Amino acid sequence: MAFTATLLSWAILEYGNNMKQLDELQNARDSLKWITDYLINAHPSPNVLYVQVGDPELDHKCWERPEVMEGKRPLTQINTSYPGTDVAAETAAAMASASLVFRSIDSRYSKLLLKHARQLFSFADSYRGSYSISIPQVQSFYNSSGYGDELLWAAAWLYHATGDYLYLRYVTIHGNSFANWGTLTWFCWDSKLFGTQVLLSRVNFFGSNDIQGEENIALQLYRKTAEAFICGLLSKSSSSEKSHRTEGGLIWVSEWNALQYTVGSTFLALLYSDYMLTSHTQSLYCDGELYEPNDIRDFAITQAGADYVLGSNPMNMSYLVGYGSKYPQYVHHRGASIPTYANTGCTDGFKWLNSTNPNPNVAVGALVGGPFLNDTYIDSRNNSMQGEPTTYSNAAFIGLLSGLITTSSLVESFI
Repeated sequence: MAFTATLLSWAILEYGNNMKQLDELQNARDSLKWITDYLINAHPSPNVLYVQVGDPELDHKCWERPEVMEGKRPLTQINTSYPGTDVAAETAAAMASASLVFRSIDSRYSKLLLKHARQLFSFADSYRGSYSISIPQVQSFYNSSGYGDELLWAAAWLYHATGDYLYLRYVTIHGNSFANWGTLTWFCWDSKLFGTQVLLSRVNFFGSNDIQGEENIALQLYRKTAEAFICGLLSKSSSSEKSHRTEGGLIWVSEWNALQYTVGSTFLALLYSDYMLTSHTQSLYCDGELYEPNDIRDFAITQAGADYVLGSNPMNMSYLVGYGSKYPQYVHHRGASIPTYANTGCTDGFKWLNSTNPNPNVAVGALVGGPFLNDTYIDSRNNSMQGEPTTYSNAAFIGLLSGLITTSSLVESFI
């Protein structure tokens, strides 16, 4: 949920004017504030953060609408004895980025978010440890691969939100340990390195005139790694790129929630193309080929991103529920699958999970997990691998679509 907030904040900051054209900006802000209000309440003191409500094992044994749940909902927290650097740092990033969104419209709320962001970052950095080690029961569901990327990601957002040189210094010094410069990693809820690279490339593009020495070199390394990843996406001769494409052209990394990698990567590539456009950077050099900003934008639309997701694919199906004439009818979603009139307890609701009828409630706007490597999709409610929507994939897709509303977006500085 914190990652969702960070992505949604970034989308608003970069493409809020595009959202405003379609009268969606306020909806985006309201959705963001719903999350940040929750996160504020989940952070009652500097070194305590509630990171989970419910028990994943017990919850998966129930199929009922969330409005009528009556089972136990235990709270799980991280603290100095049971640290969770990854989730605390991501929540800091969410608070810092959201503080920028609300700065001009609710300064008091913005300052409150920034206070929480600073405290959470200090907590995350001072008491290091992975939340999935402190809380072993989450390992079967959302196991963390490490926390270094989240620390850099949070520090980068705090630098944007505060202008405090200490945070720039942090990503410089700790980049040697955590940035994996030159190593390409896919952007997802568990890995923020590509996002950090693009975010700090923004500083290199627009705010580095007065930055010298080690910090300037570090920004160049972040940008260089971001460019290498984008080149890997664009280059037709890249063996690594080919191994991450379906025959239909979709960026594909994992059979679990495949589209999170697609929409995340294309959103970041689109952002980078707009940074190039705004800074009058004419082209990106990739293995003997030159790519202009419009080439990257076209890639985000037609080659591997938005068009495929919205129906230009071998299944001729939109993976955005409610969009187009053909979309998933059996989304793995409790609220969508159970009729509003039904009175179900914890276990008798499974008849709706196993029902052969389409969902009675359409989860309009939900982005499902997406296709297999062979471009196929099995529309079954029990197929959570492909049919389960997630808030963080939706947030990245909002950013991607918002950036594509106009033929070219000239980003404004939020530093």
